[in-house]
Amino acid sequence: MGGDIYESGIVLYVAGEESAMSTVDVVIPCYNYGRYLRDCVHSVLSQPNVDVRVLVIDDASSDDSAAVGREIADANKSVEFRQHAVNKGHIATYNEGLLGWSIADYTVLLSADDMLSPGSLSRAVRVMEADKSIGMVYGPTVHFRRETELPTVAAQDFAFTRWRGEEWLEGRCRAGHNVITSPEVVVRGAIQRTVGGYDPALPHAGDLEMWLRIAAISNIAYVRRVPQAFYRVHSNSMMRTVFRGSFVDLRQRKAVFDTFYQRHHSILRGADRLYEEANRALAREALWDACRAYDRNEVETSHAQELEQFALDTYAGATALAEYHALCRRRRLGPKVCNRTQVFAAPALVRKMRRWALKERWKRQGV
Repeated sequence: MGGDIYESGIVLYVAGEESAMSTVDVVIPCYNYGRYLRDCVHSVLSQPNVDVRVLVIDDASSDDSAAVGREIADANKSVEFRQHAVNKGHIATYNEGLLGWSIADYTVLLSADDMLSPGSLSRAVRVMEADKSIGMVYGPTVHFRRETELPTVAAQDFAFTRWRGEEWLEGRCRAGHNVITSPEVVVRGAIQRTVGGYDPALPHAGDLEMWLRIAAISNIAYVRRVPQAFYRVHSNSMMRTVFRGSFVDLRQRKAVFDTFYQRHHSILRGADRLYEEANRALAREALWDACRAYDRNEVETSHAQELEQFALDTYAGATALAEYHALCRRRRLGPKVCNRTQVFAAPALVRKMRRWALKERWKRQGV
């Protein structure tokens, strides 16, 4: 592939040349997703210009996942199937595949209810083959409910943006949240084996902690202009059952940044500042969620008091934040008055517009 690799943030347009047949190992953990498994595996086996192996791990499902997995493996020599006698949980299943099985140049962790987009692996591989400093590539993800909603992804030139790892990491600390859904990620195998597996103490936000670890030792790239994966939205997904609720999410992300700081503060440049920025971002989010609880007259059900205490415990300067003063104003009026008069509707609208703008930027730029 021609062209030089420039500094972080510069977009490169990559010609649609065929890449060498790099090896990619795709780990597909499955728990009661037998009805989605065929489409998921097909989306991997149909990837062009890469040498793919697939490991399907059924974590003691109660549906027909095991039967479907065996059938797929029997019909495809590139697919291996394993079944757990007892449920080990998603983190142990992830690590079994990524660390105990994968030996390829590149690795992918793909939930059985999601799918890769056509050509996604070759695009990611081309980016990392062109620049050996890049340890992880991700890209746009289409959220869908039915297969009929999926767009057609045609072969075309594409662009990508590269960040220095520390630059990407700093952006995550400033924002305090994740920008990756998960199925769109391809990791260089050597980097994955260096950083290790997912942390069982972080069952909800462990993927964010993984991305931070990878960014601490390698550069990051984002494929632009074309979807890299399809993420299925449904009521039975883990994000909408076991780990539902903003307060739970905030606490899990706090645990991620705590864990990352504890493990990397001695080797990461500016670690104290990054940690403070992450805590500040989390505190601001918690306080704003508490403000909105007053606006909706949902103080108890939205855990407004717990959100405020979380902010105070998380960030030493929480009482100086604009969101804290906004919460104090709402507390003086009370939730009923706030809800009936909507006196704070204007600032809420401004915040909503800012979030919309950030979301649109994320769709375009990946951050």
